[in-house]
Amino acid sequence: MSEYDRDVEPAETLQRRLGLSRRKFLGAATTGVAAAAALSATAPLAQAAPAATAGAAGSKGVLVSPAKRGIILYTVRDATGRDPLSTTLPSGFREVFKELGKIGYRQVEFAGYNQHANAPGGANLNTVAGARMLRRWLDDNGLVAQGNHGFIPPSWPLSTPDRDEFKRQLEIANILGMGHMGTGGDPTGSPYKADWDVAADKWNAMGTIAAGEGIKLYTHNHHDAYDFLLDSGPLDAQGRPTRSSGIRKLEYFLKISDPKTVWLEMDIYWAHVAQYRHKTYTAPDGSVQTDIFNPLAVVQKQTKRFPLFHAKDGDSNTATPDGYDMVPFGEGDIDYQHFFKNMGARGYHNPMYEQDNAPGDAAHPAQSLEYAAESYAALARLRG
Repeated sequence: MSEYDRDVEPAETLQRRLGLSRRKFLGAATTGVAAAAALSATAPLAQAAPAATAGAAGSKGVLVSPAKRGIILYTVRDATGRDPLSTTLPSGFREVFKELGKIGYRQVEFAGYNQHANAPGGANLNTVAGARMLRRWLDDNGLVAQGNHGFIPPSWPLSTPDRDEFKRQLEIANILGMGHMGTGGDPTGSPYKADWDVAADKWNAMGTIAAGEGIKLYTHNHHDAYDFLLDSGPLDAQGRPTRSSGIRKLEYFLKISDPKTVWLEMDIYWAHVAQYRHKTYTAPDGSVQTDIFNPLAVVQKQTKRFPLFHAKDGDSNTATPDGYDMVPFGEGDIDYQHFFKNMGARGYHNPMYEQDNAPGDAAHPAQSLEYAAESYAALARLRG
């Protein structure tokens, strides 16, 4: 059996056995995961986790192979930032890596290198020595670092200190074994074409530096990056265009940035929020035009420019400005089975489960790791 053929217990069977509704079941489809969700705040999370990777003979068409199932550590930031002296729950990078490895994850994406000061290694691991320590813990738990939301020089042209710091971050990325390094922000927050032209110049230059170190530089999107570019029509008092030709900002960036040195990580949740929020634009002639954004179509046009994804799920809710509420992966209404089945270059992409609101509260201190287990199981269930 190949790694693409491993499966968890058939969903329908477990749903009946546990007596769960479909909605509640979608986030917990293995015995181990269901048990993990029921653990108390002080119970060891790892006891139930190995069941998440259990196999079932005869399964076919896995959409995300076990080796590609990842998580961005921002999702469990409460756990990495937790004081190990105050709890028996996994705390700090080393213990959280152990937990994620037991759940079944094989990839992680960093969101910086800070943890609680009482965790092994101390608060700040954003050093060469810290990176070596992190790499050892990753290797010990069968994890591969795929990227980081970290330092992107604010200056352009690059100042000498910014260039030096950027190169230092590339060195750390290489120690960690990353194939990619990036940011959690958009290339620019501006709506204007001229600013996106400058952003492309900057990213092309930084991407060339990164490529020289064997690393793909990537930018991450939020919904606003898929709003319409202001590039035409009458000018305002500052000489800036007030209307749009209909191209979206990040699509324009894809067009003018170098495909050999600049890469993207689509946050699929925020791309669907953009589909909900950004439907109309004012054309050069003043007419209001409607254009519904299709995240999948953007990826299909040049799928290998998207080596990373954020696999973040959302429950449809038109009472909110974004049109969705964040939920554990598999519990929402975003059709990930269709997306992953049809995006092309099967086996190439690295989807990272993310949930901004996963951290719990005093009553649910283990919530983010419980959600990580549930979401891993849902990622493993995808077939197509």
